[in-house]
Amino acid sequence: MHEFTLEERVAAIASVLADRTRARMLFLMMDGRAYTATELSAASDVVPSTTSAHLNRLVAENLITCIKQGRHRYFKIHSAEVAELLENMMRFAHGDQPDIAKISTPKSLRLFRTCYDHMAGEIAVKIHNSLLLNQWMTDNYELTSMGKDFLISLGVCCDADTSLRRKFACSCLDWSERQFHLGGFLGASLLDTFLRKKWAVRQLDSRELVLTESGCVVIRKIVR
Repeated sequence: MHEFTLEERVAAIASVLADRTRARMLFLMMDGRAYTATELSAASDVVPSTTSAHLNRLVAENLITCIKQGRHRYFKIHSAEVAELLENMMRFAHGDQPDIAKISTPKSLRLFRTCYDHMAGEIAVKIHNSLLLNQWMTDNYELTSMGKDFLISLGVCCDADTSLRRKFACSCLDWSERQFHLGGFLGASLLDTFLRKKWAVRQLDSRELVLTESGCVVIRKIVR
């Protein structure tokens, strides 16, 4: 059986990502949710048969995964590593000038959005910076006892044992702000808390997050 070289694997993945329709589907799934083929077909403006072909290629290269539930099939980003790759490509595509990203990206998305399973945008960058400035988190992305107590008081899960093999916390370069926001298990736990407590609400068919009134109160507690 032929064993693919690293060069062949990179070329194969690049070939899959080179198609505009497949890129659009992947960017839609970057909100961390699972979508049906019908939903992806409508969002990408292609016929169902073409959608199936695109999804099969994405699944074959382990860029997305298919989840079967009864008679339905749902598709989502395969892993956090794939999401990070896509986020880096989006940042690279905007070039080295921050203004390019800010001009071409809708203001609402620049303000607050999802980056796979964690928060991104201006608000997320401020949260990241505040965790460091208030000494709630060290430069090595470890929570201090004071930071752990504060986040637990908000209802955020900070149990490193539940993060399995994933990094507990790490920086993720925000492609619109060109600064870091929080990734890893802790970043995902923060997003989960914001959604669960309705401090933030997802927008339909978009990565945009909207802060609720109670969410604004929480942000003022964090960003200070």
